[in-house]
Amino acid sequence: MIVQDIINYLENLAPSSYAEDFDNVGLLVGNSQENVKGILVTLDTTEAVIDEAIETNCNLIVSFHPIVFKGLKKITGKNYVERVVIKAIQNNIAIFAIHTALDNAFHGVNDMICEKLNLTNRKVLIPQSGTIKKLTTYAPQAEAATVREALFTAGAGSIGNYDYCSFNTDGTGTFKGNETSNPTKGKKLEMHSEPETQISVTFPKHLESQILQALFRAHSYEEVAYEIIQIDNTNQHIGMGMIGTLEKPMTETDFLKYVKETMQTGTIRHSQFLNKPIQKIAVLGGSGSFAISAAKRAGADIFITADLKYHDFFQAENSLILADIGHYESEQFTKNLLVAYLTKKITNFAPALPVGRLIISKTNTNPVKYY
Repeated sequence: MIVQDIINYLENLAPSSYAEDFDNVGLLVGNSQENVKGILVTLDTTEAVIDEAIETNCNLIVSFHPIVFKGLKKITGKNYVERVVIKAIQNNIAIFAIHTALDNAFHGVNDMICEKLNLTNRKVLIPQSGTIKKLTTYAPQAEAATVREALFTAGAGSIGNYDYCSFNTDGTGTFKGNETSNPTKGKKLEMHSEPETQISVTFPKHLESQILQALFRAHSYEEVAYEIIQIDNTNQHIGMGMIGTLEKPMTETDFLKYVKETMQTGTIRHSQFLNKPIQKIAVLGGSGSFAISAAKRAGADIFITADLKYHDFFQAENSLILADIGHYESEQFTKNLLVAYLTKKITNFAPALPVGRLIISKTNTNPVKYY
C-alpha cells in the first residue's frame, strides 16, 4: 500500500474539492508513491507528533489541521512550522491534512459532534453552493450510447439520492470538416455534415477530472468539443456546521453540564441564559462565529462552537444561547472518526497494511491550558 492509496480513501470521505478556498489541504509533505509502513492520525502535526511517528515507525501522518497554512518562503527551522517540516523530511514522513474538506463532509467533524451529543434529524447548517457542474458534448449517433454509459460509470448523472442527468437524445448537431480536419480516429470523413447527438450530464464537481477522462476514452474524435458550466445549486449534504435535535428537551444548566462532560472541556463560555428548554442544537467545530446568524435562522436553542470573541456574544440577542467549548475540544474526536473510517477501508479493501499500524496519536496537541 502506498500513500496515494490512503489519500484516495480520504478523498472518498471528504473530497478536497469541497475544502474552503483559504485552506491548505492534501499532501503537504512527502512522496505519494512511498510505501506506507504505518499511519499516525492526529489533530495537529507538532514536533512532539513527529517524534511519536518516529517512535511508532509511522511514515504517514494524517492530520486534521494543516501544519503548512501560509506560504513558506524559507525553511530554516526558526519556528515550529519549519522545524516540523524539516524533521518530517529528514525522517521520510509524509503529512496529509484534511481540515475543511472534512468540516464540509456530511459524515465529518460536525456529524461527529452530533453523534457524541446523541442528536437526531441532522441537517447541514450552511449548505455549500456551486457543488454541481454540467457537461454538454456531442457524439456521433452511433456511439452516443457508449459515451453516455462511460460518463455514467465515471459518476455522472447521479448526485446523492437524486437523478440529475438529462439527455437530448433526439437533438442532433453537425460537425463540418475542412480539407485538413480528421475528427474521427482512423476514419476519413467526407466533406458533409455528420449527424450528432447532444449529451448533457450533471456531476459532483470533485469528479470533473475522471468525467473528462471517461469522455476522451469513449469518444472517437481526436478533439472532443465539450462545455462545462457550474450550476448554482445549494447542496444539502455538503457544508459547514450541522443542526440536530435532542430526543427529550433539557434545561439550560443540565444541557451545558452534559456538553461539558461529553465533550471533555475544562470550561464553557456562554451567553445569557434565556430560561427556555434546550432541544434544537446547532454545532460547528472550530472557529464558528461566522455561523451565528445561520444558527439563528435555523431556530436553534443553542449554538455550540469555539473561538468566540467578546463582541460575538452580543449577537445572541436573546434568541439563542452561544456556547464556546474550546477549539481543540470541539474537534478532538475527529481522530476517532478518521481511524474508524480508515480501519474499515483497509480491512475490507487493502489488507497490505500491517495489522496494528493504524494508530491514534496519544499526543495532546491542545495549546490552551486551564488553571
